[in-house]
Amino acid sequence: GQIDINIPRDREASFEPRSVKKYQRDISNIENQIISMYAKGMTTRDISSHIKEIYGFGLSESMVTKITNKILPTIEEWQSRPLDKVYPMLYLDAIHYNVRDNGIIVKKAVYIALGYNLEGYKEVLGMWVGENETSKYWLMILNELKKRGLEDILIISTDNLPGFSQAIEAVYTNTQIQKCIIHQIRASTKYVSYKDIRELMKDLKAVYKATSEDLALTNLDYFEEKWGSKYPSCVASWRNNWAELSTYFKYTQDIRKLIYTTNSIENFNRQLRKVTKNKAIFPNDFSLMKSLYLAMADASSKWTSRMRGWDKILSQLSIFFEGRI
Repeated sequence: GQIDINIPRDREASFEPRSVKKYQRDISNIENQIISMYAKGMTTRDISSHIKEIYGFGLSESMVTKITNKILPTIEEWQSRPLDKVYPMLYLDAIHYNVRDNGIIVKKAVYIALGYNLEGYKEVLGMWVGENETSKYWLMILNELKKRGLEDILIISTDNLPGFSQAIEAVYTNTQIQKCIIHQIRASTKYVSYKDIRELMKDLKAVYKATSEDLALTNLDYFEEKWGSKYPSCVASWRNNWAELSTYFKYTQDIRKLIYTTNSIENFNRQLRKVTKNKAIFPNDFSLMKSLYLAMADASSKWTSRMRGWDKILSQLSIFFEGRI
């Protein structure tokens, strides 16, 4: 039978898969329920047992898999759909899952691109299952986004993966890069003693919460004087990455709070983990992608409102990035 699937929103709700038509009614209620249970994170074994409990007949795990596989063409269409020419803000991040690969359990990275379009709506541009997170793989993804019609990104917010900035600059030469402050704090304070952490964090906050870059640099000088000899790697990490940690100081407060962390994508990642938490190991990449797509479709169906104050933010961006939006 045909299957109803949540269609993830995009600008003007223009994405409509050909393999499963929007609003198509299901002729097999059981199949629909199976997809729904799978979308909520139930395993194929749990679904099989649940169907037997409700309907009184067995349904093998392989049959459950076969039914859920019906969404794979829809995923493929969504993943290759055309994109807008310009996205003001894009957040790039990866989360990791255990997947069985040729009989061996491998930790794989799921690369996620989430952004705000020119209308101020949140949108997942794509998700890719790959090996451990590398800048080389991100380069491939960025090239793919460009082929799908994305010509310009104003600001990209990322973690501090080595080579990430070079990958971005190779594809989107005029894009501003903001390294996530929260990732930077975690990485730079990893080896700070618990006795010092509270005081050190207070001094560090004076750096990244400063009202201007000049004040931030003054406070960073003080931070180095106080902590440099005890934690040289912590100070060096801020100094070495300062150019892309401090990007947000160029902009107004409205824009700063949107870009200085990757909170938007981290919140989305949490929603994905909530759905996938019952599956410690995925049998293959397809199984992982099905779960993630259904979780994404459910999450994005709730993104019905524009970002608050978007008109003001877009107006400010049009001044900073004159001629690009």
